[in-house]
Amino acid sequence: MRIGSGHPQSWLRWAAGVSFGLILACCGIASTGTPGRGERGTLVIHGIGDVSLDPSQIPAFRAKGYGWAWSGLGGLFRRDDITVANLECPVTDVVDPVPKPFTFRCDPGGLPAASRAGLDVASQANNHSYDDGPAGLVDSLSKIRAAGLVAVGAGRDEADALQAASLQINGWTVAVLGIDEVLDPADEVAGPEKPGTAAGHDFGLALWAVRDAAAWSDLVVVMIHWGVELDARPRGYQVGQAHRMIDAGADVIFGSHPHRVQPTETYRGRPIFYSLGNFVWPRLTPMTSRTAIAEVVVAPDGATRGRVLPAEIVSDGHPMLITAPQNFDMRRLSHASARQTMASWQRIGTPSSGETNRSSAGASGTSRTTLRRPGSFPRVRAWAMSGSRCR
Repeated sequence: MRIGSGHPQSWLRWAAGVSFGLILACCGIASTGTPGRGERGTLVIHGIGDVSLDPSQIPAFRAKGYGWAWSGLGGLFRRDDITVANLECPVTDVVDPVPKPFTFRCDPGGLPAASRAGLDVASQANNHSYDDGPAGLVDSLSKIRAAGLVAVGAGRDEADALQAASLQINGWTVAVLGIDEVLDPADEVAGPEKPGTAAGHDFGLALWAVRDAAAWSDLVVVMIHWGVELDARPRGYQVGQAHRMIDAGADVIFGSHPHRVQPTETYRGRPIFYSLGNFVWPRLTPMTSRTAIAEVVVAPDGATRGRVLPAEIVSDGHPMLITAPQNFDMRRLSHASARQTMASWQRIGTPSSGETNRSSAGASGTSRTTLRRPGSFPRVRAWAMSGSRCR
């Protein structure tokens, strides 16, 4: 991956028409695109949910190494063009935990294995990237980039956090943007002169960032941290927000935070993956260990197809692809397994009680943070890749 430049104007606009209806895991999503200009190749994009490289949360890494996290995927991410993940922790040596029940801290030594496995973009737009405060977050962004990865969804200030990364690949300019609606602590959102995560509960600001990215790119990918933990389906406000982001110019939406996989929708020909669940995470219950990889294929003419590849966390920090999709049922959640998951999180990680309340409050508008809308975002992040890579 090398530094590149250039921001051609957005041209990709799919044909009008709505195909609404939540579809479960193994269904494909197809659309017909407007023919493109210039020489463009096919793009293969993967999205994954929550990733932790914290050896305190996943002690298996100390014994097996960080390559263990990616060894059950058959090199899938090395054969695609872009892989985007929700990195649910600051990758830092800074030890300054904020006052909250549970904090995570990823080991910077885990990043090289992630890069070798094919990870390209790490979103820090989540409620744990600020666990070691502003210094830890800024250090994390620096370490992610030093490892050759792209960091989005957080920054040194509001404009930096909301700035989409620009990836030049196969004749396309792809913008990748991270948005964080789940705040813990409540002041983790970036401000005009304060490090933090992107947008917070100011959805208007998130839409501004999407429109800005769409103005100079051919394809806009959004990774958004939202919703309520353990919900089997997205809330109505999430469906509305997803549609508004697509109306604003988003082409692919990858969601995270509920710690379980939720249904997928297509709206105006664009795929929406409301929650991709856990991925590199402890195996806590069968339900929260069922996961999936979102796969989006964009043809040279703009035709787009999205699907999910079922996977399972077979042991702590070790997801594996599943070869029999019919055995993957996202609809099942017994009350017993939900209670078991709650108890497990009280022991090992994210407590549902506090975060669910914060997420729900922000969604309903009862607790909102109003941010300044920057006049423009500086264009300083651009990466160029030629063809599908195999690292």
